[in-house]
Amino acid sequence: MNKEENYQSEKEFLEHYDIHRFDIPLTTVDMGIFSLREDELCVLLIKRANFPAKGKWALPGGFIDLKKDNNLDETAHRKLNEKTGVNTPYLEQIGTFGSKKRDPRGWSVTVAYLALISSEDIGLSLSKTTEDIAWVPVEEAIEKYKLAFDHNEILRTCHERLKSKVLYTSLPVNLLPEEFTLTDLQNTFEIILGTEIEKKSFRKRMLDSGCIEETGNMRRGSNRPAKLYRTSPNGEQFFFTRIIEGPRN
Repeated sequence: MNKEENYQSEKEFLEHYDIHRFDIPLTTVDMGIFSLREDELCVLLIKRANFPAKGKWALPGGFIDLKKDNNLDETAHRKLNEKTGVNTPYLEQIGTFGSKKRDPRGWSVTVAYLALISSEDIGLSLSKTTEDIAWVPVEEAIEKYKLAFDHNEILRTCHERLKSKVLYTSLPVNLLPEEFTLTDLQNTFEIILGTEIEKKSFRKRMLDSGCIEETGNMRRGSNRPAKLYRTSPNGEQFFFTRIIEGPRN
């Protein structure tokens, strides 16, 4: 008879259970944090200050804190806030990556998140484990940077998820400031997709969906005044019934 079979209750069993009875892999959260910088979709990269992969660029992330974090989302929010000062961005878990070879310290698992934040009010900060931090155009990061661990694969996965969801959701509103014009919104969609969108159908889609609403303010400049909009409550990820149309010939 196993020793565990002698316990009279689950409470008694748990009081004597040794969590280290089985091997525990290194467990982290890593994030593809995207923002618009000078009309380019950029991803936040950090340069590691310590081994392993010292001096290499990587996606922001870190280990789960067993005392502070009640779940994986809390870990992601905590690490994001430490790097950008942003507390409530759009955050989505996009996949799990694990193997005995992805980290030289041993068998490791990381849960990858996609985060979208407006370029306003971002205060980047370094830590003891970070030598540098920078916004890098996504295509450049994917094609020219050899990131630490398997972060190139994670970044590609995050970017592909974002591009695919943009075709049928309102996700890009999360990259915009509190107030924006319809032109701002369409430009954001086009930057992510890398292609033009049919203007009339796009505007009708956005206005009919109710995912955005007028603020009552106007943007005035050299051109005629433009209405300003904001994201409606629960409009951060509205699902459309059809995918976005390209330009009409």
